[in-house]
This record gives sequence, C-alpha cells and structure tokens, in this order.
Amino acid sequence: MREIVLRDKAPEFLQTSVSATVPCLKTDAVVLDESLDIMLWALGIHDPEGWLRPAEGNLEQMLALITRCDGPFKIHLDRYKYHTRYEDAQRDHERTTASEFLIELNARLANRTWLFGSNASLSDYAILPFVRQFANTDRTWFDDEDWLALKRWLEAFECSERFQSVMPKWQRWTVDDRPIRFPA
Repeated sequence: MREIVLRDKAPEFLQTSVSATVPCLKTDAVVLDESLDIMLWALGIHDPEGWLRPAEGNLEQMLALITRCDGPFKIHLDRYKYHTRYEDAQRDHERTTASEFLIELNARLANRTWLFGSNASLSDYAILPFVRQFANTDRTWFDDEDWLALKRWLEAFECSERFQSVMPKWQRWTVDDRPIRFPA
C-alpha cells in the first residue's frame, strides 16, 4: 500500500496508473484505477458478505444506481464542492441538482436499512463515500435537510468499525520506503 499525494505524484505511480488517479490497484496480472473496478475485482475473488448478491434486486440494478451516482451526481457534487474551479458553476444550483439523487436515495432507504434490502451490498459501499463527501461540503446545511433515512444510513457508515478501520492517515510513500501490505 502506498499513500500518494495528488499534488505531487510519484513518478513510479504515474508509470503504473494510466489515469494518474487514486485509488489504483496493481497486481501481477492487472492494473485497476477505478474504485468500482477494484471493488468488483476483489469481490469476484472473495465476497463473504454477499455484496454482489443483494437481498432485493440484482447486480445489474446496483450497477445502474452506482453509474448514476458516479456520473450525474458526481458531476454536480464536484461543481458544488469545488465551485470556484468551474467558471459557470453556481454553487446553490449544483447543490440543488445533486440533491435530487439524495432525495431518491432517502426514499429508497425509508423502508430498508440498505439500498438493496436488509444487508449491505456493493451499491452501499460504492455510493456512501460520495454522499459523505456531499454532506461534509456543508454539514450544517446537510444536517438541516429532512433526509432522516439517508442521514441514518450515512451515520451508521461513519460510526462503523469498518469505516474507522480504513481511515487512518498514512505517511506519504517514497520509493525507498519499506513495503506496507494491505490490509495493514
């Protein structure tokens, strides 16, 4: 495992990742530099909690929801969070447009614990980081919204031992560092 500083990417990382983005997984056989591809690769090898087999719906439906998150929602999230980087971005408009997806998730979560039923699935863990990023852009505003089910879902994620275990800060990697195996 290597911690990459995005504003000062190591040459070795740039040689590995075609997109020069994180996360990036390099195995003996493949280089994956999209989060969803890494998740699908890992779950294809070992899926002990059945994340690819949701209690309701199917993988195709989960991937469709993830695609909407990673596409239209993410575009508006970026323009909301980093509105000064986009000449034509109007922060309130971007937040409102992104919120349409969150309203849909809130409705979906109103009568279930997870997006596709009573158990966590790929869709939950692929979408939750983006919802967290949106919420943390203006937490006061987010907390004032009437999204009780969505906030319960996000809070359960943020307070979970699983989330806490993957959030420690790591030292920036340099080529001379001793290898850190993941999981640490």
